[in-house]
Amino acid sequence: MTEPNDARVGLYIDFDNIVISRYQQLHGRNAFQRDGIRNFDRTNREADPEVAAKLTAATVDFNAIIDFAASFGTLVVNRAYADWSVPVNASYQRQLMSRAVDLTQLFTTTTRGTKNGADIRLAVDVVEDLFRLPDLTHVIIVAGDSDYIALAQKSKRLGRFVVGIGVAGSTSTSLAAACDEFEDYDSLPGIEAAAAAPAAADTAAKKTAAPTDSQPDPAPARRLTTVPMFSHTGQAGFEEPEPADDVDPGVLATELLVRALQIGHAKGDADEWLNTGTVKNQMRRMDPAFNEKPLGFRSFTDFLSSHGDLVELDDDGPQRLIRLRPGADARR
Repeated sequence: MTEPNDARVGLYIDFDNIVISRYQQLHGRNAFQRDGIRNFDRTNREADPEVAAKLTAATVDFNAIIDFAASFGTLVVNRAYADWSVPVNASYQRQLMSRAVDLTQLFTTTTRGTKNGADIRLAVDVVEDLFRLPDLTHVIIVAGDSDYIALAQKSKRLGRFVVGIGVAGSTSTSLAAACDEFEDYDSLPGIEAAAAAPAAADTAAKKTAAPTDSQPDPAPARRLTTVPMFSHTGQAGFEEPEPADDVDPGVLATELLVRALQIGHAKGDADEWLNTGTVKNQMRRMDPAFNEKPLGFRSFTDFLSSHGDLVELDDDGPQRLIRLRPGADARR
């Protein structure tokens, strides 16, 4: 990663995409439209308190997103695209303006809102900035829409480091692959508590289930933070995210680790020890969305230690080394 004092970062937020995706991640497919959130005003005395509570639970912490973006370098472009006259969007204005975010207004011209307008305006602005600001080193796109694949590819071809941030269940795997790095919103520093709090996602399901006295209600929190981006389905748009595959995310991560080690061994001796940092970089190049934290591990070392049946670790020297055990199989 470029050092912060050398890097200059452009942050571009498709506001509707991330807000709608977060709401539907917690409350179900099409919940944003079903609950009428676009025109919902929680300050209205007649507002449904249950919907207001669901909306509060799905509040996006843009401070965490901006802080993460700033870790790459100095933010020289900081824009969010939306129709700010909509009540649900207007409620974020103070939070965003306090972080010097340029609120780009998109006026509603159709009954479907401003989604396509945001896609096009954001993409046009990024391309313009790439040529207008030749010292821009990083482009960070906050969205999971597959429409941004071409933008990510073009930015990379023009020599920029591209980072994507999206919500689990509403992000195209192709977009993640088009970026140099892709992060799940739930895995950003400071989001753990916010992701663990809401239980409204299971409320509707519980209403249809028969009550039992013998079994306590399961805690839904960790489900929201243990779905890595590399397990998502393909072209899922943010209005109607596709359900995640049934494959265990841990199995996918294990297979990725083994492939990365096999590639490292193929370039040298089959029994050669590899630097763990090099292995992780290889895994991120193979799948920019890989992150061990949503899988429940505090560090990459903890992730590796949990795979003792597949890998050997050497911590004796100045560097932490790893190699694949002979005959190790990714499918345990």
